[in-house]
Amino acid sequence: MRARVIKIGNSQGLRIPKPILEQTGIVDDVEIEVEKNKIIIRPAKNAREGWEQAFKIMGEKGDDEPIIDEMNISHSWDEEEWHW
Repeated sequence: MRARVIKIGNSQGLRIPKPILEQTGIVDDVEIEVEKNKIIIRPAKNAREGWEQAFKIMGEKGDDEPIIDEMNISHSWDEEEWHW
């Protein structure tokens, strides 16, 4: 499929046909990069994608406990520098 580069304000752009957007899952934001003289456009990933499943697995394994020892973790700075 061919497309024409068009002027959009001070920039240039492409109109991407709806069927192509539907095939790629592009709805809103995209990631764009240049690789070997080609423009790669892909749907932007959610920064927290997969976290829910990962936390669920951690909970099942018991890996979701706080990492704090029973020992005193205070520092001399707490005594010398910090004032309430």
